[in-house]
Amino acid sequence: MKRKISLTINGKSYTDEVEPRLLLIHYLREVAGLTGPHIGCETSICGACTVMLDGRTVKSCTMFAVQADGRQILTIEGLAADGKLDPVQEAFWNEHGLQCGFCTPGMILSSKQLLEDNPNPTDQEIRHGLEGNLCRCTGYQHIVNAVRAAAKAGA
Repeated sequence: MKRKISLTINGKSYTDEVEPRLLLIHYLREVAGLTGPHIGCETSICGACTVMLDGRTVKSCTMFAVQADGRQILTIEGLAADGKLDPVQEAFWNEHGLQCGFCTPGMILSSKQLLEDNPNPTDQEIRHGLEGNLCRCTGYQHIVNAVRAAAKAGA
C-alpha cells in the first residue's frame, strides 16, 4: 500500500505517493529527477548518496523516503545560488578536489557539514570528518586541500 509523503528538496515542495520500502536515494533520483546524489554501494559505506536532511548529512541509501516526510532535503543541485558556486564547491574546483566526480556530491556536502561543525579543522580533523566517503581517484590530498581552502574562505 502506497503512502503519501510531502517534503522539500532544494527549496521546492514535492508530494508523491510512494511504496513504504522505497529508499530515499531512489526517490531523489527516480521520482524527483535529481541525479546529483549517486547510487554507489547501497550499504552506507561509500557516501556517494550523501544529502543533507534538516541541515545534517545523511546517507540517503540508509533511509526510506517515508522517513523524510515533512522534512527539508538539500542535494548538491541545491547548493549553488544565483549561478554562483557555494564556497565549498568553488574550493573543490580550484584545488582539483575531484576527478571522475562520482564521489564529489557526497564529499562536498560532508565537507560543508564538517565546516559548519568546525570552521577551522586540522588536516587530521578533515580526514576524520570525511571518513564515511570513499574516493577511488584522487588519493584524498586534493580533497583535504579543498576543505582547508574552503575553511580559509570562511565557508
